[in-house]
Amino acid sequence: MKIVKIENPLFLKDELLRFVFRVYQGTNGAYPALEWVENKPSPDDFEGFKRVYEPFLEFRLRDEFDELYVLRNEDGRLIGTVALVYNLEGKEAWWVPEEIKNEKTGLIEFFMVDPAYKGKGYGSKLLQFAVERLRELGKEAYVITFPHLEAYSYYLKKGFKKLMDYKEFVVLKKEG
Repeated sequence: MKIVKIENPLFLKDELLRFVFRVYQGTNGAYPALEWVENKPSPDDFEGFKRVYEPFLEFRLRDEFDELYVLRNEDGRLIGTVALVYNLEGKEAWWVPEEIKNEKTGLIEFFMVDPAYKGKGYGSKLLQFAVERLRELGKEAYVITFPHLEAYSYYLKKGFKKLMDYKEFVVLKKEG
């Protein structure tokens, strides 16, 4: 299995939408949080999920992510994703506190592993890759997540430290 950089993320939009829906199903609708949606679709309603998530995904792929990487299994099935956001200038990143918005900031975003592959080390591989890639770029690795998600404790176990609470999020920074 190998991590591959996607040069044209929008080209993968449909495949990514189905992948994220598998994650949504696997977390019983907890992730992605869809915090802007009043009535979240049920985890078995792909069309409802697509209606609310596709415009957001398209925006992120087109305007927000600086780099997108995917992990595929031997059969070519998409089993993991991670995106890096490190050029915040001119972006409407309202979810990033001003205190950390600078040229050294590198955000790890869109970090997901297909639930069928959970617990097999693929997430660790993707996360380590993202941290190392940000280091290559001279950036410090941050994660902004929700404190109630399983991902929060995962990041803590992987060496991230809580920096602050911000709005409904928690900001974590990779130590060392």
